[in-house]
Amino acid sequence: MTGLDLSSPVAVVGTGTMGQGIAQVALVAGHPVRLYDAMPGRAQEAAEAIGARLDRLVAKDRLTAGDRDAARARLHPARDLADLADCALVVEAVLERLDVKQELFRALEDVVDDDCLLATNTSSLSVTAIGGALRNPGRFVGLHFFNPAPLLPLVEVVSGFATDVTSATRAYETARAWGKTPVACADTPGFIVNRIARPFYAEAFAVYESQAAEPATIDAVLRECGGFRMGAFELTDLIGQDVNESVTHSVWQAFFQDVRFTPSLAQRRLVESGRLGRKTGHGWYDHADDAERPEPHTAEPARAPAYVVVEGDLGPASELLALIREAGIGVREEDEDHGTRLVLPSGGQLALADGQTSVEFRDVVYFDLALDYRRATRIALSASQDTSSQTLTEAIGLFQTLGKNVSVIGDAPGMIVARTVARIVDLAHDAVAKGVATEEDIDTAMRLGVNYPLGPFEWGRKLGRNWAYALLDDLHLRDPSGRYAPSLALYRHAYASDKREGTSS
Repeated sequence: MTGLDLSSPVAVVGTGTMGQGIAQVALVAGHPVRLYDAMPGRAQEAAEAIGARLDRLVAKDRLTAGDRDAARARLHPARDLADLADCALVVEAVLERLDVKQELFRALEDVVDDDCLLATNTSSLSVTAIGGALRNPGRFVGLHFFNPAPLLPLVEVVSGFATDVTSATRAYETARAWGKTPVACADTPGFIVNRIARPFYAEAFAVYESQAAEPATIDAVLRECGGFRMGAFELTDLIGQDVNESVTHSVWQAFFQDVRFTPSLAQRRLVESGRLGRKTGHGWYDHADDAERPEPHTAEPARAPAYVVVEGDLGPASELLALIREAGIGVREEDEDHGTRLVLPSGGQLALADGQTSVEFRDVVYFDLALDYRRATRIALSASQDTSSQTLTEAIGLFQTLGKNVSVIGDAPGMIVARTVARIVDLAHDAVAKGVATEEDIDTAMRLGVNYPLGPFEWGRKLGRNWAYALLDDLHLRDPSGRYAPSLALYRHAYASDKREGTSS
């Protein structure tokens, strides 16, 4: 099945930022486009705004003047819903209220032909619930574009409980014909991106709430060590704290207050105070023109150890050994399998974050997971009051000699990047096991929708089949609330690996 014929009119109902963006996408693809808004005059204003954006595309040589003129000729404000009668697709982008959307689509059903595809751009409501108000919910589908719609490539094509396969396929192929990258998913709270992305925010806020580190340091570690485009605090300031918290709260409620999706109390207080981010001038950060941006904690220079002793397999951190040797630090390897750790000349241990706390061992410093230890420019270290100053100094000096800035945080099990990635990997496995989407579509969605450096399954394969399960299992033992309990899907994934390798679990 193919998408809509370019001669078929497309309607967009709701002319806010998302509605205008979706209309522009359909228009540039070649469709006649009808704009409708319940507020008088809004559709005409939206048409003029879209025209101005087309002018800017011409000025930037991204659109020819001829194509702009042709697109403008295809764009028509509609006075009422009856003007949408001959449309082959209607996309709704109105207020995020179930009753409002249901009333709109009931009215549309009385206007459009039976073969017209009806779609909602909702990001937080159930596609099934909206479509449940229709006489023919089989033609109803979710088309979730990301803002700004003309620029971001991802579109989540969401099938409600009653959506026909032919309708979902038609919507998928239409999005692809418009130059987008569609991913198919079932109707689940948050769909793909907003479901699986929750730990990125939640774990950063949890580290902050435990007073292990401040926002600037956490953001720097996520960027410079984890490879994320932005840190959680700066990103939510950009999105809007009210918007981000609303999505989190919606997903949490839709999952019957599942502890894995519990909103942040610190973020709630921020919203209550009116500090919503860049749009109000203050959020986690002060965005005034003359405000100084807080610097992440960076350790003072320290002397590197003369050598390290490697005990066991460093696993995801194994590439550190080559870096240590290249830096001129001696490496002694022992065959004893004590886990993922280095022994420093002081006798203290340096270990990759594994979900355990520093207070459980006499003298240990944990280091965080990096996307790429060679390219990372910052490493976080975690120590407790029982860690000797000599061990911490040697650990700092070691990573500084490797060319890294070092941020020392409090005793946070799983640290920052490691616990975040492990939870993202877990939610991705859980989503596949529950039929939400395929592994490939989830990886695509997380790379394109929120700019993750790797998709969850790509990351999981890089880290090893058992890594995320082992870390979360450790965290769950220390926080038995259920927040870190590995999913059954992740357990099966880890156990299957053991079976194939002929070991017991």
